[in-house]
Amino acid sequence: MSGNTFDIHTVTEIRCKSNIYFGCGAISKINDIADQLVQKKITSVLVITGKRAYKSTGAWDVIEPALSSRGITYAIYDKVTPNPTTTQIDESVALGKSVKAGAVIAIGGGSPIDTGKSAAILLACPEYNAAELYEMKFTPASAVPIVAVNLTHGTGTEADRFAVATILEKEYKPAIAYDCIYPTWSIDDPALMTGLSPEQTRYVSIDAVNHCVEAATSKAASPFSISLAREAIALVVKYLPAAEKDPADLEARFYLLYASMLAGISFDNGLLHYTHALEHPLSGVKPDLTHGLGLAMLLPGVIKSIYAVKGGILADILAPIIPGLKGTADEALTCARAVEKWLAASGAPQKLADEGFTEKDIDRLVELAFTTPSLGGLLSLAPNTADKEAVRAIYTDSMHTL
Repeated sequence: MSGNTFDIHTVTEIRCKSNIYFGCGAISKINDIADQLVQKKITSVLVITGKRAYKSTGAWDVIEPALSSRGITYAIYDKVTPNPTTTQIDESVALGKSVKAGAVIAIGGGSPIDTGKSAAILLACPEYNAAELYEMKFTPASAVPIVAVNLTHGTGTEADRFAVATILEKEYKPAIAYDCIYPTWSIDDPALMTGLSPEQTRYVSIDAVNHCVEAATSKAASPFSISLAREAIALVVKYLPAAEKDPADLEARFYLLYASMLAGISFDNGLLHYTHALEHPLSGVKPDLTHGLGLAMLLPGVIKSIYAVKGGILADILAPIIPGLKGTADEALTCARAVEKWLAASGAPQKLADEGFTEKDIDRLVELAFTTPSLGGLLSLAPNTADKEAVRAIYTDSMHTL
């Protein structure tokens, strides 16, 4: 798919497990969603967001009247930060309970939407808290309805059943995956994303590329996850430079957002392995680390590790970055270095040492990769043997440029 083949101002419905309103102007569909909330006899909602973006993007200017005009009351929790914590989830749930919220509207990128998904479970399962949810102390079967108003083109969380949160006191950053947290409705409006900074633009897009690489090479990969990965990577490689050059380029934002959604559906089917399993300890130890940057620092080392067993697939899906590969094992370092060079050219040249990690940290990172709840499941999906030696080698390779 390429530019000038589709009217980006046409709002379409994309149906996966979530119903996604997609296209420039899709935010207006909040009115239809509000009507459906009324039909469900939901009269109060919990709004979960960060401090500023929900207003600065203009999203709230449309959402608030849609709710108020239909008599839907709301309470706003606006304390979500990057790498959200279980404490923030519990605070938002307490607010939601105080207003008897019957649904959650999450406005933002992955952090607010993941927080919203988690809160939706705990509003339906009020006897539990967020730490119990993320330490897998119970298996939720229900959640209140979720409306995801997406403000970034990276996580794909508006289209999947995953959420992530950090348990600060344990340096854990687990992931959960339950069918009950597919958003009931999602809004993907690229016109809300023109205010993303160059750093946000590149890091969220790198997140999407990582979803593709992992979903296409995991033990759960399928022709479907591989096809989606191939298309999404091609779109990111083509349109990321345009979005960085002109943040207001709506066509570029449209196709980066489409790529992110495809990548989200790809990993919802093919799942993830090394890069996310190893990044979560990084931002568990350093909560201020941007998720996409953590992934960028690890990706070349992961490609080097798995190329011998998944070279054919990697040569295929990474052709927009490094054309002409044959997929043979001897190309592993060549491919990894080419991806590293592309990341640097895209504005992400950093390695772990640049972000303050040292060789002394590797033991703790390896330990967290194997002890953090849920990460063992990701490692079990790696295409080669994901033992401590393999994980240590990836962290070591990621300390400096290959």
